[in-house]
Formats: sequence, C-alpha cells, structure tokens
Amino acid sequence: MLRDLAGAEWPRRAGLAALAAALGAENIRWVGGAVRDGLLGVAAHDVDCATTLRPEDVIAACKRAGLRTAPTGIEHGTVTVILKDGPVEVTTLRRDVATDGRRATIAFASDWSEDAARRDFTINALYAHPETLAIADYFGGLDDLREGRVRFIGDARQRIAEDHLRILRYYRFQTRFGAALDEAAETACADLAHTLKGLSRERIAAELLALLALPDPHPTIARMRERGVLGVILPEACPAQVAALARLIAAESAQGFAPDPIRRLAALLPPSPDVAETVAARLRLSKAQRTRLVNAAERTAHDSANAKALAYRLTPPLAIDRLLLEGADARGLDRWAVPQFPLKGGAIVARGVTAGPSVARLLQAVEARWVGEGFPQGERIEALLAEELAKRPQP
Repeated sequence: MLRDLAGAEWPRRAGLAALAAALGAENIRWVGGAVRDGLLGVAAHDVDCATTLRPEDVIAACKRAGLRTAPTGIEHGTVTVILKDGPVEVTTLRRDVATDGRRATIAFASDWSEDAARRDFTINALYAHPETLAIADYFGGLDDLREGRVRFIGDARQRIAEDHLRILRYYRFQTRFGAALDEAAETACADLAHTLKGLSRERIAAELLALLALPDPHPTIARMRERGVLGVILPEACPAQVAALARLIAAESAQGFAPDPIRRLAALLPPSPDVAETVAARLRLSKAQRTRLVNAAERTAHDSANAKALAYRLTPPLAIDRLLLEGADARGLDRWAVPQFPLKGGAIVARGVTAGPSVARLLQAVEARWVGEGFPQGERIEALLAEELAKRPQP
C-alpha cells in the first residue's frame, strides 16, 4: 500500500518552499526518486524538479529570490539550485530528438507528458505538485509501484536502444523494487546485452556497484549471468563466484556487517590478484577501491587462524573483507583499536646490540611473537626480548 506523500519528510523542507515560490508553483513539479520513495515510505535525500521554464529563466528567477544556482548541466536544461537543506536539480521539460545509446540530443518541451515519455521506468515518471502534492501519473507508475513491478515506459527495446545503461538500471531497480519479473523487460535486456560494450567503463562501474550495494542482489546477479548479461560486463564471474556472492551476503547479514559493493565485487572474482588488477583497471576503480579488491583477492584459508593478527598486519577493514569472503568470523574487528607495538629500537641498543640490521631483525622477531601471543603488555614484552637476545650467538 502506498503512503500519502504529505507524510514524507522532504516535502516539508523550507528550501523547497522557497524554490517553489521563486519559480511559481504551477511552473514546477517534484519528480523521480524522491516522489517514488516518498510514496513507499522510504527516506529520500535528493529531490529533483522539472519545470516549464527555460534554464535562463530559472537562473533569473532564483537570482531575484536570492537563491544561488550553478549551471551543472545547462546544455541539457539542468540548473542546480543550492539550498540550505540540500541542492536541487531543476531541469526544463525535454523530449529526445536523437539518441545513439550513450547520449541524447534533446529539445525543450512544454508538455509534462512529453517529459514523462522520455524517462526510463513508469515508477520514475511520477510528478508531484509542489503545493498540493497531487500526483500526475502518465504511464501507470502508481499501479506498478503498488504491485512491485519495474516496467519500461513504452517498448523496452526502444528505451534500451536510446540509452544502453538502462539495462543495468533495470536490474538495479528490479532488485530494489520488483516483486515480479517483467518478462518483456528481461528478454529485451538479455537480447541487447551486447550493447553495454559501447558504454563508458565509469558508467558501468557506477551501476554495477550500486546494484551490489543493495541488501540482497544475489538473485539478480545470478539471473544476469544465466541470461548472458553479466558476462558482457564481468566475464570473470563464473557460477562458482556467483555462489560465493550468496555466501558472502549470508555472512555479512549473520555477523551484522553492512552491504559493501567492493567486497561483493571481490566475491564475484576468482581469488587472483592479477584478475583483480585487470578488473579494477577495466572498471576504472579508484586507487582505494583497487587496493581493497586486490587485497581481497590475496585471501587464503589460513587468514581465519588469528583474525586480530590479520587485522594488525593489514588494517581491520582489509581483514574484515578477507574473513567474510572466507566465511570466517570478523565480528568486533570494526570496533577493535589496533595496538601499537611497544618496543623501540633504542631499548635493544641499550641492551648492547649495535644499531643496524641486527636491531631490525630482533624487533621483527619480538613483534611476531607479540602478535602471536595476542599483544601482551608490560613484563611479557621484556621477557620476549630477553628470550630473543639469548638466542643470539655469544661473541
């Protein structure tokens, strides 16, 4: 059952009221994710606005009202209005003139239904009046939202041909909102999966990681592989790795860890650092993401023998990745304060050892035993050092 949009938090934001007053309530409608999520009772963060006004008129009206703007996508009709309670993208009504699967040539429109017709899914084409919050629904999006159905607006193949990324967006939205599969959409995505090769790697990575960040993407990922979609963007994900994703999701849930898309991407890859490097480069992941992916690929069955020793050596976040991927217990590591090795080289020199490589070797030997014994403090450190000094050949 859908909620009353008046019960959502975001329509009461003061900034939105100021924006509606500046542009005129009859000239704008809230649209897209905030409307959809508000009807579902889900918290929304970003609010998008559609308007009959041209970009230059939006800027002028905001200036008169003392609202700051940024021309973030003005060539496509989008002006970002910077409000105290969050930025709002204000986009002039549009219609597609030409598309090539990656980008569209647009023309401004004056009809709300024309603007709705160029959107991807019916549940994303719901418009709310800024004052009454009355919903304008041109393609049955309210019924689809009630029934948990993700349906393309119009012909699925045509919509995918306009923007190939809609294949991955379909799977993400279906995972998040879908209760029943739309067979026409499923078939179109499978038949046109090869078109994903023409997209930028960054766009593919963003959608894939957004899908993997959802609570349980495993059924969708499995279906994508069976239908030949996953193989286009991640050929390394064999059936065994898809099964590994299911085990990881179960481990995260059982141990109270939040979904993590990079960790889940690691589950979809064989435990090979070379493969991880290749995938990180292909998807153009950030340096931090690449580091995590490669570290996860270096996991072994021995990692779980001493979880805190692993966390000490790698850092807790990297250790958590490895342990969860192996199905081992990682609980508590996210709150564990990594101890500092208390022994310094000066203490060894004070015992008569000449500064240099010998000191470094002794430090390493004592540290290894200290870690193995669970990071003892005080007298035990001195005892470990004495024992290692006693092993040294006498002059």
